[in-house]
Amino acid sequence: MARKICGVLLGSPEIMTEYIAAFEQATPQFHLALPQDVADPEAVTFALAWDPGADDFRPYPNLRLVSSIAAGVNGILASASLPGDVPLMRIAGESQAQMMAGFVTWHVLWHHRRFGEYLAHQRQAYWERLPKRDASDVRVGLLGAGKMGGAVARALKALDYDVAIHSRSGRNLPVGITGFSGDEGLAQLAARSEILINLLPLTPETRGILNAELFTRLPTGAVLIHVGRGEQLIEADLLAALDSGQLSAASLDVFAVEPLPTDHVFWRHDRIVVTPHDACDSTPTQVAHEVAEAMARLDDGQLPASVVDRHAGY
Repeated sequence: MARKICGVLLGSPEIMTEYIAAFEQATPQFHLALPQDVADPEAVTFALAWDPGADDFRPYPNLRLVSSIAAGVNGILASASLPGDVPLMRIAGESQAQMMAGFVTWHVLWHHRRFGEYLAHQRQAYWERLPKRDASDVRVGLLGAGKMGGAVARALKALDYDVAIHSRSGRNLPVGITGFSGDEGLAQLAARSEILINLLPLTPETRGILNAELFTRLPTGAVLIHVGRGEQLIEADLLAALDSGQLSAASLDVFAVEPLPTDHVFWRHDRIVVTPHDACDSTPTQVAHEVAEAMARLDDGQLPASVVDRHAGY
């Protein structure tokens, strides 16, 4: 019988416990345990983590791999005990990207086809057909060209939207998608984006990027769809842009404080659609399969396919 790969779960037990059974069923070669149930810390070669504590990695000297349970790794990078020489990976499967693409496409259609207005009309039993625009006439801008951004861009392009992307390089984009990069490119993308979609990871450069300066560069009446990280949005600037009419609406799925406090103004704002950080998710089974593939790559002398660039932060 093959030797079990011993792993430890670092983070809130309420979140992490469900991964024990998922790994045992999907990848029987793994045995996962919470820290208090680890019999031999030196036998642990893998850590599955989400917002671990500052010292959580210290008991495990033989780690070969650390993995997040999702696309985000900011909480893991913040741990002072994260080993500097151990590969860190994030979960970035195709199913997650397609889930994100479907979610964002729904919001683009919601705003483009003015379904919010139709819903209000229904409540009033008011019959009116609103003016229509071809999708090809609607300019959509994406911030972020990773796996998620590529999937969203392809989905919107398939519906004939005029799509462009801003990324670090402005290259390696889906076929038919215009690319921008740098500060000047960001200004150019903003100027053409009637619908701006944020899919960026959280880094020092992207923290607070959705601010008054960026909003003023958008066409008057533009829409924001925010599915990146909560700390990227300056909330007061968004509210001011909505009040002035510079922005006509926003869809928000991520927030600086989660759950969003019940007394937060976003809940009751008539031009904001709020969803509970639900754009996409990775199932425990998906995590198990991606981790197993990553460990196999390490055995072959290769890094995981979704290894994190710690300098870039994603």
